[in-house]
Amino acid sequence: MNIRDVEVIAPNFKRRLSGVTSTIIQLLPLQARTIGIATMGPDVLPRDVPRLPYSALLALWSRPARRRHRIWHARRNVEMLAGIVLRDVLRMPLKLLFTSAAQRRHTRWTRFLIRRMDAVIATSSRSASYLDVPARVVMHGVDLERFRPDGELPAGELADRLAGRLVIGCCGRIRHQKGTDLFVDALLAVLPDHGDWTAVITGRTTPEHAAFERALRGRITAAGLEARILFAGEVPDIAPWFRHFDLYVAPPRNEGFGLTPLEAMASGTPVVTSDAGAFAELVVEGVTGRVVPAGDADALGAAIRPYLADAPLRAATAAAALAHVRVHFALEREAAEIAAIYDTLWAD
Repeated sequence: MNIRDVEVIAPNFKRRLSGVTSTIIQLLPLQARTIGIATMGPDVLPRDVPRLPYSALLALWSRPARRRHRIWHARRNVEMLAGIVLRDVLRMPLKLLFTSAAQRRHTRWTRFLIRRMDAVIATSSRSASYLDVPARVVMHGVDLERFRPDGELPAGELADRLAGRLVIGCCGRIRHQKGTDLFVDALLAVLPDHGDWTAVITGRTTPEHAAFERALRGRITAAGLEARILFAGEVPDIAPWFRHFDLYVAPPRNEGFGLTPLEAMASGTPVVTSDAGAFAELVVEGVTGRVVPAGDADALGAAIRPYLADAPLRAATAAAALAHVRVHFALEREAAEIAAIYDTLWAD
């Protein structure tokens, strides 16, 4: 991209896939239709995400063609710090914007950085409640073209094994924080009573959590459910799996925002979630799914059980979930609300 055309830089200084990275991957190509925007960082993002090389930093003393200054839209501490150095030390014409998804009080260091931002976005009302500065709430949206009820289904050996089965899914990295063990505990309690259901857990297990996964597999085998609670590992595209799931469960103990319930609901799948992250603000309790206290495997199992036995309940919940996401959580709505904040910063 020509640096003169770049009005917003949304840095991504992390190599591994995360919720923040997923947001950038989905949002930037849409934003780029109307705004000169690009990311900057390790070359790990898909090619349709506009990006600048690090060498472009040298050109940030110049102003963009249509604006008095650029916006540096950070989503992590290191990206806020970089923006502060560029603006306050190197005196580049930048306005700094930070998006906070944290569901806890920030550390002193993070609060120091946030106070130096020109504007702050919170991804939920809960996130905003932990901030010491004014913030505009802009909840994440979901790509309704990619996540929809009709479309490609999973293929391969695992999908073949699931033919004719009802499937309950859980997605995310395999670790204590994500509540994978809570999901397993809930299934050990409810699956023996519902022989037509199989569970699929997708997500990567990093080396430091390998023992955690082994322990889960041991408990599943001891219960005689190793053929009905399956670990799929990291899948290349999660969207077909959301369409394949008959029920989706998001059980994390803590979460920043958490997109997977939205992606499942947009795929026409009812959800059961913990109240971590923004889940309680995404799910309409008893209408588009159920929300239970984080860390409570018994409550999780009790919320799952009715869906396993009641096909009309699943169908009604799925229809309500799909309508809810399409009205309130389209990615275009998120992009428009962020664009309004950009306009405010440019007008200042």
